[in-house]
Amino acid sequence: MSFIWMIIVGLVAGLLARAIKPGSDPMGWIMTIVLGIVGAMLGGFVAGLIGINADGGFTGLIFSVIGAITLLFIYEMIMSKRRI
Repeated sequence: MSFIWMIIVGLVAGLLARAIKPGSDPMGWIMTIVLGIVGAMLGGFVAGLIGINADGGFTGLIFSVIGAITLLFIYEMIMSKRRI
């Protein structure tokens, strides 16, 4: 059940990150879920570094979205350099 929950939270975090960050990011549902899951891992790591427990709930979702937004900015930088 935790794997399904991870996919659902990843989708929500990915969708929220794409809605908050301006600009168009042409990626499908699968990449949005991957973005949210990896963003959650990054957000959880950062939360652990600063001493905040983000193992779930609203705090976990906030850090997941922050991690996903960070990854979107990195993705945008990489893709813009490839087009040049």
